Amino acid sequence: MKKVSFDLYQQFFKTFSNRTRFEIIKLLRNGQKSVNEISKELGFEQSRVSHNLKKLECCGFVTSEYKGKLKIYSIDKKYMLPIIKNIDKYLKKYDKRLKECLKK
Repeated sequence: MKKVSFDLYQQFFKTFSNRTRFEIIKLLRNGQKSVNEISKELGFEQSRVSHNLKKLECCGFVTSEYKGKLKIYSIDKKYMLPIIKNIDKYLKKYDKRLKECLKK
């Protein structure tokens, strides 16, 4: 098995832990959206959404396709969606423990 460098882990978690990107990922879990739809639903400026979608797409968190002139974004269903679902399970299981960690 190929060894994965710390830098790649760091990039993954850095990308995931950005608040704007996190909100975009949460929204895209429920279905594909255009930049305009994401901007409206999250209340973020379009340039902010576009910039963060570019990073998410570069890192493989989201994919895109053109439908006519619109570029439509989706969460990566093969890898990212299962990761997010497992993180949700983890957070529910360790809710109290994690809240204690926030205090330290």
